[in-house]
This record gives sequence, C-alpha cells and structure tokens, in this order.
Amino acid sequence: MTPIVVLLTDFGSQDHYAGAVKGAVLSACREATVLDIAHDVPPHDIQEGAFCLFAAYRAFPAGSVFVAVVDPGVGSERRGLAIEAGGYRFVGPDNGIFSLILAEHADARIHQLTNAGLFRFKVSPTFHGRDVFGPVAGHLAAGKALEDVGPVVTDPVRFDLPSVTRRDDREWEATVLHVDRFGNLTTNMSEAELEAVLAEVDGDPTQIVVLVGGVVLPFVRSYFDLPEGEGCALLGSAGRLEVAVNRDSASRVLSAAKGTSVRVRIVPAEG
Repeated sequence: MTPIVVLLTDFGSQDHYAGAVKGAVLSACREATVLDIAHDVPPHDIQEGAFCLFAAYRAFPAGSVFVAVVDPGVGSERRGLAIEAGGYRFVGPDNGIFSLILAEHADARIHQLTNAGLFRFKVSPTFHGRDVFGPVAGHLAAGKALEDVGPVVTDPVRFDLPSVTRRDDREWEATVLHVDRFGNLTTNMSEAELEAVLAEVDGDPTQIVVLVGGVVLPFVRSYFDLPEGEGCALLGSAGRLEVAVNRDSASRVLSAAKGTSVRVRIVPAEG
C-alpha cells in the first residue's frame, strides 16, 4: 500500500513553508503520497489546529501519518512527539495540538522525538516542520517503528476541553468550539451526548430546541429542512452538535463565536 502522509499547518499558501515540509517528507520517503487537510489554520491557534485535525483524520485510510504543525513555541524547550492512536500516526509539537486525539484514544502510544538520525541534516531552530516533523513522518510512513523515534512520553501537554454541563432535568449547556468559513458553529456536544438527550424524549427531535442567546432553534436532520435564511441545530459532519443558518452565516446572524454558550432544551410534546 502506498504510504500516505497528511499535513495540517498554519503556514498558509503564500509562502514556501508548506511546500518545504512536503519536500522533507518525500526526501525521507520517496514513495509517499503527501496530502493536505489545511494550511490556513489561524496563525498560532493551537486549539483550532487540534479541532481541524480531529475533525478530518478519520476520513483518511488507516495507517496514514499526520504532520500537525501549529507551533508558536518552535525553538523553545517544548518537545516533539510521535503518537500512534486509532490505527493512525501523528507527528508534531507537544503543545496541546493532539489534545482531542488523545482524549478519544486513552490507549495511545506516545514517544518523544530525540533520534536526530531521523531529522533533516541541518535543523533550523525556526522551522521544525521541515527539519524535524516532516522527516520523522516520512520515516514512519516508510516503516520505521514508533519506538525508534525516542523514549516513551507519559505526560503530553493537553489543553482543558470544555465539558457539556447539565443545568437541570430539561436543559444542557454546550460551548462553540469552531466556526467554519460558512459561519456554522460546531459545539463540544458529541454525538453520544446528543443521542443521550434524544433518548430522554424517545428519540423524538421535535421535543428538542437549541438556544443561542435569545434565539430558539429547531433540531433538524440537514440544513435544507428549513427555508433559506432560517436557523437550525443538527448533528454536523464532525460528529458534534452544530448550529447553522441555511445559506447564511450563523456566526453573523446570531452574533456568536468560539466560546459562545449553546443550550439544548427539552420542550413538551405538542398535544
């Protein structure tokens, strides 16, 4: 099977950075197919990078190696990591960018990048994406064992993830984690948590509403279950509760952003 290496960075497409990382991967594994998740993560926004990685990685074939570089601490004493979790491998800085991956995979194997023989011949203190993470990912894609990169790590950096809280017997409070380019609002309420809410109303979505600010929204299956310009809540493609406005921006219409509270409420059945 052709080795696959997938890149996620905040490098953008204007400069040479993303291309140089691809070159470094291929220098370590010429047979690799190098693909992209995105390179337009907001600069230095580690939490946004963590969400994008988590939302996309399962769409790739098992065995893919991911290079995730949103690294404001490059050149500091922060560690580099290689992780094996869920049948995939991940390489990048130890700054919390793998928090969502590690939260989902308690049995993940984690190693520190200390084997300089796997790095580029000269390592710049300002470009570990090219000189450390890219080459290591290439070697892993070529078949190098995870333990060959360096020693086991038991204390990776993780950022605190907001949890869904139950306010009372009829209401839960979630938080917006991500706003996409369409203005859709993805929250921290997982599919399992949403299914637990639905189970309390025997799976009837008409007995659930979602509140953002003072606006009450119905829970639907897809954006087009409502007329253009109307808002709704639904299970989004990332497997989390999402708030959207059909063919408009929920972020703009609802004046919402990352960190905004989203409440899920059970309402009495009509009749």
